[in-house]
Amino acid sequence: MKTLIKLLLTALAVIILGYLLPGVAVTSFFTAFIVAIVLALLRLIVKPILIIFTLPITIITFGIFLLFINAIIILIADYFVGGFAVDGIWWALIFSLLLSLFQSMLFALIKED
Repeated sequence: MKTLIKLLLTALAVIILGYLLPGVAVTSFFTAFIVAIVLALLRLIVKPILIIFTLPITIITFGIFLLFINAIIILIADYFVGGFAVDGIWWALIFSLLLSLFQSMLFALIKED
């Protein structure tokens, strides 16, 4: 149940960011929910692989490159989900940072068991 609530809150954050950022477009709440599911799956499967492959550059940049890995995950979601569009890597980076901020604020509303 908590996973569904987190997905719905992420979809809400995606919708809000779609309205706030001119470089990001989201057509509907259903599309935002699909984006939330795809982002969760990509973070679960693809992100660890990207981290392993880019470990040397991540170490050299003291972890800053992880921000770009998150932006790449957003662009991959853009590729797979119709109705969700991000104009470039910089918009994806801003979207990723703000999505993380919104998620931390919204997930704080969920009480831990």
